[in-house]
Amino acid sequence: MAEKKERPRGRGPSMADVAAEAGVSHQTVSRVLNDSPVVRGDTRERVLAAIAALGYRRNNAARMLATNRSRRIGFVAAHLSYYGPSMIAASMQDAVHEAGYEISLVGLSDLTDHGLQVAVDRLLDQAVEAVVIAVAHDAALEGVRALDLPIPVVLTQGVGPDERLAAGIDQRAGAMAATSHLLDLGHRRVAHVTGPLDWVEAQQRRDGWRAAHEERGLLPGPEVPGDWTPPSGHEAGRRIAADHDVTAVFVGNDAMALGVLTALHEQGRRVPDDVSVVGFDDVPEAAYFWPALTTVRQEFSTLGRRAVHLALGAIDGTSEALELVAPDLVVRGSTAAPRDH
Repeated sequence: MAEKKERPRGRGPSMADVAAEAGVSHQTVSRVLNDSPVVRGDTRERVLAAIAALGYRRNNAARMLATNRSRRIGFVAAHLSYYGPSMIAASMQDAVHEAGYEISLVGLSDLTDHGLQVAVDRLLDQAVEAVVIAVAHDAALEGVRALDLPIPVVLTQGVGPDERLAAGIDQRAGAMAATSHLLDLGHRRVAHVTGPLDWVEAQQRRDGWRAAHEERGLLPGPEVPGDWTPPSGHEAGRRIAADHDVTAVFVGNDAMALGVLTALHEQGRRVPDDVSVVGFDDVPEAAYFWPALTTVRQEFSTLGRRAVHLALGAIDGTSEALELVAPDLVVRGSTAAPRDH
């Protein structure tokens, strides 16, 4: 057997090196890398063993030039420090990798048309084949729907029913379930701590809270503004604690619900004996609040995977409208019937 030539220092193994190591042609190595079914099993195993032995890494830039495909999905997300967007990003990454693609993520801090265009341009510079956008803010969503791109755009968050290339959770239905749970327990004055109302999802949750009362011919309790954060929930909780006619509160997310629980405790209002509390999201910590928080669970992993499914389908030329994902109410210790019920 001829002695193998040493590679020049500083150069990684090439496809030709893999072919020489495995005793096959360059074309056979290429077929193995592209999962071609025409390669025999024993030959495939030899090539894979050579790849492992040499530490070969595919040159994606060269591959893109040869195939005119980047196999890369772009993701634009606002507020990645929040639970929902971060979970969507994590589940998208898993789904994209399982499909043999890569993901490029750009955080959106400037919720304007210009900020959105800058973010999208960064992804287009990476030759992404589709873009998934997760924003739930009125101003940014207007810009998203006005985008005119040569590649598919999938929207997730801030989604309404029957939108094409959109993956969303039914926020209104979740809020109705939360409020109906409190009304079914016998509460008649259910307050609501809203998220910032320039966010579509905050509007949808408020709509669901109102609709649950309307179904029963009841007037809703007071509406208290919040901004998704525990401090804003704490301030809202102080206001709710001072109104002894309020026996229950639906809070727009779990972070604010934590602030509400703390404020009620500080003001001597017991949960759930004096005031029942329901949140929204079901963050991992919700089961460990005191008392454990009744809340609406959003399956963000399902949302991320649906967005990837839509993006890959659009790349292949299909477009579909998916039903909104139905959230689940998780009942824990923070809700009970009012004392005089």
